[in-house]
Amino acid sequence: MTTTPIVQFGTSRFLQAHADLFVSEALEKGEALGKITIVQTTGSVERAGRLTALSAPDGFPVIIRGLAEGAEIDRTQQVRSVARALSTAADWDEIKRIVAREAEVLISNTGDTGYVIGPDDLAADIPASFPGKLLVLLHERYRAGGGALTVLPCELVARNGDTLKKVILDLQSERFAGADFAGWLTTTVIWGNTLVDRIVSEPLQPAGAVAEPYALWAIEAQPRLKLPCTHPSILLVDDLSPYEKLKLHILNLGHTVLADLWLKNGRPQDETVKAILQDPDIFATLMEIYETEVIPGFSAKSLGEEAERYVALTLDRFRNPFLNHRISDIANHHAEKITRRLADFKAWSPNVAMPRLTAIIERR
Repeated sequence: MTTTPIVQFGTSRFLQAHADLFVSEALEKGEALGKITIVQTTGSVERAGRLTALSAPDGFPVIIRGLAEGAEIDRTQQVRSVARALSTAADWDEIKRIVAREAEVLISNTGDTGYVIGPDDLAADIPASFPGKLLVLLHERYRAGGGALTVLPCELVARNGDTLKKVILDLQSERFAGADFAGWLTTTVIWGNTLVDRIVSEPLQPAGAVAEPYALWAIEAQPRLKLPCTHPSILLVDDLSPYEKLKLHILNLGHTVLADLWLKNGRPQDETVKAILQDPDIFATLMEIYETEVIPGFSAKSLGEEAERYVALTLDRFRNPFLNHRISDIANHHAEKITRRLADFKAWSPNVAMPRLTAIIERR
């Protein structure tokens, strides 16, 4: 069996169209560490059916559909980066061996509750939670004398590497107490902070996904950090903050502005982002907010040019003719989103007048 220097926790359609696709494209150029072992971390019957298809010799399809610089893209790529797909329920001993002996980079995407500690984490051989499983696997590598390992979490959590490291160290102090292992987790394991951005609109069966052309995997540089591959969508950066702000206060802010207009005006229940932007008044309102409030807010932080480029990218993404992104989904938890996406932006750039955003904030 092929040695796999990359181990991925999670079988999500996002990872299939993001990390798995990037590594597949890089392998064709000889610019990847090697192939991937995918680890299914839950007992989901639905996801169990993906495992064989994910590691099929011919790969699995990812369909890229959308707009890039105004041009329509519609192409299918075969992803052939996965050597094996295993389940923690059925293949735990093999997974422990791979993490201890083969892995150089670990990738995860385990959902919104991925870092929640489980009730059996202190005792079970195969803990139910992702942190519990990861700690046991890292302890196995430590006992085997394993060397440097880079962990690249892809969960949508601020400073996700730092956050996961703290969770693991807190859990380690209770399950595997000892200064040597704690020191190994701190110095030999490199915990990367990352930001991922790609809309993956639907799964394909039994494996594969449909995704937009735009993709970003920004990874904060630090000593000894190892990338899984070289790829145009992977950026090694000194500071993630500008990328986080651009995504949160342009893409996400725009979604919330559209949701607010949709709610306020009683628009069709099944309306999508691309459909609402066909209303000239709605489009004009969004553009006025971007041009007179959002871009000036970024300019005040010396990020004006970056904001202008990201607005253009965002409009292509919003108008994706293949993507049916319903406003009703975006409108969930609307008040909380206004706080994080609009009010926090206003507080971040307080010297710029933002009358339209202020009106939305005051209505929440």
